[in-house]
Amino acid sequence: MGDMRKDYVSERFMIVSKKIDKVVDPKKSPFAPGNESMTNPSVLSLVEKDGVLQRLQDNEDDYVKDWSIRVFESKNPIVSIETENSYSDKPFYSEPAYGYHYVIVASPNPKDTFATILPEQWSNVLVVVQDRLRWLYTQKSVTYVSIYGDSGELAGNINPHPHLNILTFSTIPPVIESEAEATHKILNEKGVCHMCQTINEELSGPRQILQTDGFIAFSPWAPSYPYEFWIAPKKHSTSFSKISQKEINDLALILRATLGGLSNTVKGVAYNFAFHLSPEKKNTRQIHWHIEIYPITKPWSGLERGYGVFLNDVSPEDAAEKLGAACRKELANLVGII
Repeated sequence: MGDMRKDYVSERFMIVSKKIDKVVDPKKSPFAPGNESMTNPSVLSLVEKDGVLQRLQDNEDDYVKDWSIRVFESKNPIVSIETENSYSDKPFYSEPAYGYHYVIVASPNPKDTFATILPEQWSNVLVVVQDRLRWLYTQKSVTYVSIYGDSGELAGNINPHPHLNILTFSTIPPVIESEAEATHKILNEKGVCHMCQTINEELSGPRQILQTDGFIAFSPWAPSYPYEFWIAPKKHSTSFSKISQKEINDLALILRATLGGLSNTVKGVAYNFAFHLSPEKKNTRQIHWHIEIYPITKPWSGLERGYGVFLNDVSPEDAAEKLGAACRKELANLVGII
């Protein structure tokens, strides 16, 4: 594994990552049932038996069968604990791309997508994410745990089988660091959490998409992507790893309903999503955690890539209106199934 390089002056990092071949035949996907030997052994496989989920793991060449969720170390890791300890200073700053990279296969069915998995399955996936998150923060040199998913080739996903990536870093990623700094500044100046303030405004505003008991989905005031939306807990919360099973079930429902609504609103849409979580080490600044969903509906222009000024052909208010109608319909269908 290579190094993590920093831009000459700005807080922007780059890691050289090995190119992976696109999965063309779903039957030959390393994430599909029967192909377990194509990945590293699972550290966790959830198997349902008599209505109860068993926590198992692979042993040497003995692979767990009939799993519903499978977790293993990536065979093509972006970061690695086996990286060499090489550093260089400015202007060519670099540090080892040190960390853990796990893959969570969210469903055994290769035809599933994040937008079709049932809420109960999403709940189990989120429990597994929570479990990995807690364990990783006990490991040496883990400063931040990132969690993200990609859907569609335009979103950078070359394996359509639904899966999440969990990567750790020895430093806090610049976007999270910037968000934490801004949150801390506003908290000191105004005495309020800016996300709590935002949520209070969006609860009955024109950018609200969907609400459950504990969560709200809304289009942000200044989105970088058409139909971008965020999901956040209504009450102030800085730790995803500490939310209850009831909250996980609630999150699973709104996540599934909104991704389903997005897929029904923008046909064939590709998208990324990322968990914006607080660093859980002591003495680090906290953020009101949330999930951001980035639909890929058009290429970026030079203005966006070169200057960070984004062009949107759909206003967040119009996007919220369309998404809201589709998501409410999706939620009604899901509640009927549940």
